Amino acid sequence: MQLKLIGDSYPGGFSHGYTMRNSGSVEALIFDEQYKIEQDDSLTVVSVWRHPSSCRVEHHLTWNPGYQALESSTVIRNEGVSPITLEMLSSFSMTGLTPFSEGDAPESLILHRILSSWSAEGRLASSKIEDLHLEPAWAPYGVRCLRFGQVGSMPVRGYFPTAFVEDHRAGVSWGIQIAHPASWQIEVYRKDAALSLSGGLADREFGHWTKRIEPGETFQTPFAYLTTVTGGIDCAAGRLTEIQNRPHLHGPAVEEDLPIIFNEYCTTWGSPSASNLNAIAERINGKGISYLVIDCGWYKKEGTNWGNIMGDWEVSTSDFPEGLDKTIDHIRECGLIPGIWFEMEVCGSESAAFQMVDHLLKRDGLPITSGNRRFWDFRNPSVISYLKEKVISFLKYYGFGYLKVDYNDNLGIGCDGAESLGEGLRQQMEAVQGFFRLIKQEIPDIVIENCASGGHRLEPSMLALTSMSSFSDAHECREIPIIAANLHRVMLPRQSQIWAVLRKDDSLQHMVYSLASTMLGRMCLSGDIHELNEEQWGIVDKAMAFYKLAAPIIKDGTTYRYGNTVHSYRHPKGWQGIMRTTKDRSQILVILHTFEDNVRESIELPLPTSGQYEITHVFSDQSIPVKVRADHVSCRLEKPYSAVCILLQKSL
Repeated sequence: MQLKLIGDSYPGGFSHGYTMRNSGSVEALIFDEQYKIEQDDSLTVVSVWRHPSSCRVEHHLTWNPGYQALESSTVIRNEGVSPITLEMLSSFSMTGLTPFSEGDAPESLILHRILSSWSAEGRLASSKIEDLHLEPAWAPYGVRCLRFGQVGSMPVRGYFPTAFVEDHRAGVSWGIQIAHPASWQIEVYRKDAALSLSGGLADREFGHWTKRIEPGETFQTPFAYLTTVTGGIDCAAGRLTEIQNRPHLHGPAVEEDLPIIFNEYCTTWGSPSASNLNAIAERINGKGISYLVIDCGWYKKEGTNWGNIMGDWEVSTSDFPEGLDKTIDHIRECGLIPGIWFEMEVCGSESAAFQMVDHLLKRDGLPITSGNRRFWDFRNPSVISYLKEKVISFLKYYGFGYLKVDYNDNLGIGCDGAESLGEGLRQQMEAVQGFFRLIKQEIPDIVIENCASGGHRLEPSMLALTSMSSFSDAHECREIPIIAANLHRVMLPRQSQIWAVLRKDDSLQHMVYSLASTMLGRMCLSGDIHELNEEQWGIVDKAMAFYKLAAPIIKDGTTYRYGNTVHSYRHPKGWQGIMRTTKDRSQILVILHTFEDNVRESIELPLPTSGQYEITHVFSDQSIPVKVRADHVSCRLEKPYSAVCILLQKSL
């Protein structure tokens, strides 16, 4: 672990303001003891140090049987008589990441980070340690450090809170993932031959965070997940994402088969009404779709925009003149589970709530206004009472089985109300997650979708609170399969909701390209469903039937990636092949997409295991020659922006 207390010396090696690692607080620690805590479902090793200020620092490392990743966190207890103030405390710290070399392992180590921006989530960025200027100096004095992360309430903005270090010569990779919904940091550090990796909460320098701990108080960091593996980063990523299954072992029963969603946003574009929702429900009745989600705009007042009126949460009387009850009843009569959209953390500029400044977050004593939004202060009991009525009571009254929670702006460096702006932000997001838990407590079987302008909240602590998440806002883009495949490195496909927006002018080839993308996660449909012709609907029906056959592999499997590196997401070239197998490798799902300048000859994907497989189902818009041999499966897609999905069953 790493920590820095105000009053202790800052680190040397020209690193003050550059990093807080290896400060005087760390140098002052004295090892006390190490012990283990055994429970039915876990084993924890606790390592204890003492600090002269009379604080006790514990590192907790937990193994859960059946998983190949560990949980790491740090607990600090003030056992003295005076307050102490933290300005850095890590969730994890690993050092000596050159065990296969006598020295600094030249040109062996690669840092892999996962970039993210709106509608372009999950790009892998790989750099040699030397190219990052992290090669040690001739003497162990000058520190090298790369500190990166995110500041604000969108934890996946710029980077995912994930990193991998790969020793490509030794064939070994280390992986970490931080579970935190607010500002975080990861540091890659070097003072001598040993490479170090640490991270957790963003510190005072990076995230405006200090934390005062009174005598007798305890503070625990967010969890980080750690793993190491013989193999590449996809092997390490598979172990980190697999541990995300734990919170979903006892989730809503309706989610067990990964049912299909229809969201009407790209059908009505923020203007849902009784008439169009009734028509949508009737059109998809009997199609094998489970959820019909009413997206934004159901609360609009005359003359307002849906993006400016959040916070009051009154059903639109013009769009639902007979009330919302009849519409919800009709959705149920069509055999569908009704869902509803909320952006419950914010107030739009045209709402009455926007002026309730005593209940809103402030910075410098003034309401934080970002674009056309302000933010409720979830630490305020009055806010919780208000939202219990507006959100939870609303959901109960109408009997909604699905809640889509969106979040379309960022708090930035933090808010007033704590000893630092960063601590205010941490407390706010802790309270927000508490409200998510309250929803689940009050409505145990509700399915919650996590959305933040698409994928800005795809981190483990938010994923643990929700059944699924919006993968991106790239709803009608060519890059959908690229982004969807990227996300296999950071989240479970069973939670990754991928949209296929169907348009009346779509060719069958384009429809297959879009629908095949949803096989990389959870299928969600939207678009011009009333205007599709019989042939187009035939493709949709085939896709849904194929998806239901593939769902067990999507839910619980291992992913393998093939194809060339795609540099431009907006103008992709080449091809991408994703293969996902069941744990026993008895079934294999193949999803293949071509882009510009695609390979004209047959594409071959090696099978991850030996044995004899047979093709059981193929989804495409045409008759495509697909062959399976003892060690590979092959097919030929001659046109750019084509796709095919294949199911294989092991026969021997």
